[in-house]
Amino acid sequence: MLGAAMCAGLRQDGHAVDWVRTRAEAELAWVVPSPELLVYDAVVLDLGLPDGAGLDVLRAARARSHRTPVLIATARDRVSERVAGLDAGADDYMVKPVDLDELNARLRALDRRRLGQTLVVELASEVSVHVSTRQVLRRGKVIDLTAREYAVLAVLARRPGMYFSRAQLTEAMYDWDHALESNAIDVFIHQLRKKLGNELIQTARGLGYRVVAAKGSA
Repeated sequence: MLGAAMCAGLRQDGHAVDWVRTRAEAELAWVVPSPELLVYDAVVLDLGLPDGAGLDVLRAARARSHRTPVLIATARDRVSERVAGLDAGADDYMVKPVDLDELNARLRALDRRRLGQTLVVELASEVSVHVSTRQVLRRGKVIDLTAREYAVLAVLARRPGMYFSRAQLTEAMYDWDHALESNAIDVFIHQLRKKLGNELIQTARGLGYRVVAAKGSA
């Protein structure tokens, strides 16, 4: 019940969520993922898994140099257990029952830290993506995007100049349990170009899509 509630709360805040229930599933999804899967933006990890310890999953991920921010959410509230979790590589620690508003706020804080405190991403066509508020501006005017349009843009804007395949964009937007029409990404890209300018998003056959950084941006 708690897992379902957390998933619902995260989705309501605009996240695509994959929920796995065992250590084995977590290792396949995160520690040793398939090549076509994007790296997760964050992991919420319980310590008491039915087939092993959550800390072992975390240690295995860190041993492979995975830098994904990890927030431990567990019923274990002793100081020694918090210390062990942080020392194993966790970035934050919450004790159940978890307040969903606080969980989302902590994940947003981890995301800002992961991005190096970058709160605004400047792109070509005088477009700026405001990470903390999820607002998109063009020439200083707020542009109204749907949640899915913003999700596509947010993935591209995290690494301007880097190509993302259609499969990667699809995987980043949707939970494993949700199907997606084959042309959906093309439709979202078309809508973004219509709202933000044709020059912002480039397409390369065999590579995918990328956004162009503003001139002078790092």
